Amino acid sequence: MQERLHMTKHPGTNPGPFSTTVSGIEEQYILLSESYCYPRGGGQPGDKGVFSLNSRAIPFGEVLGGDIIRHPVQTPDEFSIGDHVMCEIDSEVRNRHAKMHTAQHIVSAMADDLWGAETVGNQISTHYTRIDLLFENRAVYDSGTLEEEVNSIISNNTDVLVHDWTRERILEHEQMRHTKFMDRIPSSIPSLRVVEVDGVDLCPCA
Repeated sequence: MQERLHMTKHPGTNPGPFSTTVSGIEEQYILLSESYCYPRGGGQPGDKGVFSLNSRAIPFGEVLGGDIIRHPVQTPDEFSIGDHVMCEIDSEVRNRHAKMHTAQHIVSAMADDLWGAETVGNQISTHYTRIDLLFENRAVYDSGTLEEEVNSIISNNTDVLVHDWTRERILEHEQMRHTKFMDRIPSSIPSLRVVEVDGVDLCPCA
């Protein structure tokens, strides 16, 4: 599987341009020797942006994952394997997704703390996010209380930290959330990214 460089070697917000080489062309998808784009997954849409090739600006649509990251374009015939391209990620879209994703972490954590609610699904976009919460007793849920708690955390500019932790440390940490899926991750992956909203949430997150 192609390395997800957006996780290890690129900022989560305000991503800068990067240069790379076209390694393959599959129908309308451009494959790159390396990519820092976030592919669609985990309820978050993929990045989109613009390729620069021989002084031409060629937009690419929402990036998809799989064994290799795929960048859809309208005119794949403009590319050849071996082309050197500059890739510019739409930072406004990435930044909005990052804010929405962080807010989802906070909402899910507070719903868990207040009512023991489990987040069983979510879908992020640039303007809204849907979060699916599973309650043992739905009657105890109060949207006003949740909104107040979440907005208090956001208004306090709570720090958001990113860690690279081993599987063992993740599984042994008493405050770690959302570890039930860990058995689905191949044992060949020794460490994972962990996102921490200081004092609020701590969980593995791609």
